[in-house]
Amino acid sequence: MFVEETIAKYEKYVNPAQARLFRFMGLACVESQAEGWIVTDSTGRKFIDCLGGYGMFALGHRHPKVVEAVENVLHTMPMCGKVLLNRPLADLSEELARITPGALQYSFFVNSGTEAVEGCLKLARLATKRTKFVAAANAFHGKTMGSLTATGRDLYRDPFKPLLEGFTHVPYGDLQAMEAAITEETAAVILEPIQGEGGIIIPPAGYLKQVEELCHARGALLIADEVQTGIGRTGKWFGVDHEAVQPDLMACAKALGGGVMPIGAIIGTPAAWQGLIEAPFLHTSTFGGNEMACAAGVAAIKAIEEEDLLRRSTETGAYFKAGLEAIQKEFPKVIREIRGRGMMMGIDLTKEGAGGMLMALMIDKSIIVAYTLNNPKVIRIEPPLIMPKEVVDYVLEQFRDAVKQTAEAIEDL
Repeated sequence: MFVEETIAKYEKYVNPAQARLFRFMGLACVESQAEGWIVTDSTGRKFIDCLGGYGMFALGHRHPKVVEAVENVLHTMPMCGKVLLNRPLADLSEELARITPGALQYSFFVNSGTEAVEGCLKLARLATKRTKFVAAANAFHGKTMGSLTATGRDLYRDPFKPLLEGFTHVPYGDLQAMEAAITEETAAVILEPIQGEGGIIIPPAGYLKQVEELCHARGALLIADEVQTGIGRTGKWFGVDHEAVQPDLMACAKALGGGVMPIGAIIGTPAAWQGLIEAPFLHTSTFGGNEMACAAGVAAIKAIEEEDLLRRSTETGAYFKAGLEAIQKEFPKVIREIRGRGMMMGIDLTKEGAGGMLMALMIDKSIIVAYTLNNPKVIRIEPPLIMPKEVVDYVLEQFRDAVKQTAEAIEDL
């Protein structure tokens, strides 16, 4: 009864199409409680979370150190008054300056990844006095107007045109196309270190570093969109760290809140921040930088260090990926390729319809996965970094069975 009442409220007050989709995908369950890598619904059914809130739950659900930090602030000063100084905000800014690469130093806090991208675009224009941007085809940077303009899929863009002017999209990983696109009018290039929603696409070795050099040679800034790749997801603090890239601006969110609070961050070098230093109130946010969110961010960074999760992300991710690759070799008619770095993996399927089938089969086995927004043929695997190898073994066993069923269905078509 509780589930049916919830679905009825979705149909009447949220979105009837969304309610139908939940039913169709076998997701007519109401989440009730979560801890670690387990999500429990209102009937007591337990799911293994291999989606991780699209990368948000790097520390898993309700990590005790993050919950404790937020509870402490909740009982003293939960929200920022915006007039006096905010110690958790200062502490998190210091922590981000410490773990981010290069000369990144200053932070401004918002509530989401798309807001962080919007802020980076504004600051790039302010710093360079230029108005044009270069982004990648198939990119995903968010769905507010500026970030949507940078996003590289027409499915999300076309209903809202005309979008912002001055954006050029080039193939991801194509250095020659990038070189041709950056001009004396380019304020910044914005790139994901790994295209997440694009299908877990890793660029050619050296590409990001070469783009950084191109930008600086031509007076443009490099914006790294680390919303999905940041805070340990790929086995390093940030995706750009794999090539020692030093961006001028960085957008960060998702895992920064420790899976407990929503928070996004715009992080920049002194040069990129100069316009905001001269006029600090050109960009503001009522809720951004509140004490609870910033306390969660500080606790998340400390927990990752204390529990050695960068190493665990690398090692468990490699173990998980090797298991998926073995399944791919066994069923090449279903799986074309396995891609990934750390605990961010993509399963590239041979047929688009296989994505929905595999997702439904895994949900039926009480394992949460989903396909990427820009590429329905790619199933994403982004579990908590804390997931033990014995749980990975179980997931691989169930996934192999689901792929076998999918292979048999494809043969029958």
